[in-house]
Amino acid sequence: MTRKLSDFRVLTFDCYGTLIDWESGIWDALQPAIAAGARDDVTRSVALECFARHESRQEAETPAMIYPDVLTRVHAAVAREFELPDSAERDRSFGASVEHWPAFPDTADALRSLRHRHKLVILSNVDRAGFDASNRKLGVQFDAIYTAEDVGSYKPDPRNFVYLLERLHADLGLGPEDVLHTAQSLFHDHVQAKAHGLANAWIDRQQLSQSQRWGATARVEQRPETDFLFHSMGEMAEAASRQ
Repeated sequence: MTRKLSDFRVLTFDCYGTLIDWESGIWDALQPAIAAGARDDVTRSVALECFARHESRQEAETPAMIYPDVLTRVHAAVAREFELPDSAERDRSFGASVEHWPAFPDTADALRSLRHRHKLVILSNVDRAGFDASNRKLGVQFDAIYTAEDVGSYKPDPRNFVYLLERLHADLGLGPEDVLHTAQSLFHDHVQAKAHGLANAWIDRQQLSQSQRWGATARVEQRPETDFLFHSMGEMAEAASRQ
């Protein structure tokens, strides 16, 4: 039987790429280095693809490293790849840029609407301080927040989803059947969500279902199944309201 959005007690969210416009934030934070190197050929799409490769590699190599330090190393690697001038100061500034990444325009209203019908939980690939800064832009109080810093690894490591399910049971008395995992990234979220038996909602902001724009997210060769497909959080909230 096909389930409806209203069947789920909790929506678990990825944050960056789903609620926060991390691609715009990353691109903006790369501008000082790109300008220093006078590289007019480093376009947004090229830069984001480079970021995706180095971020996923760094997170896999140093799973216990907090996210600002991950970003610092990623920036240095991106600068080397594009032969941009070395600058430890620019590396550190990029590492501290999460607080400046904007929320998508539809995020706060959508979360406030969904809040009436579901518990809301975050499973994010950042540190606690970074998410606290972003949380001020999201417009709601979440029922629980779990970060990579709490887990000691980064999605798509299976440990993050094991941790999520254990904490949902212990903290909120919820089981896998109660959960709808909601995210943009196939790589970071949906492959593991399905592997752990969770229903999932794909927020396909990049229109990947119709194109091949991977942006700041690593590629997935075989797309996992998705139970719901929306192109924005606003679209998901409207669908929930109709139900």
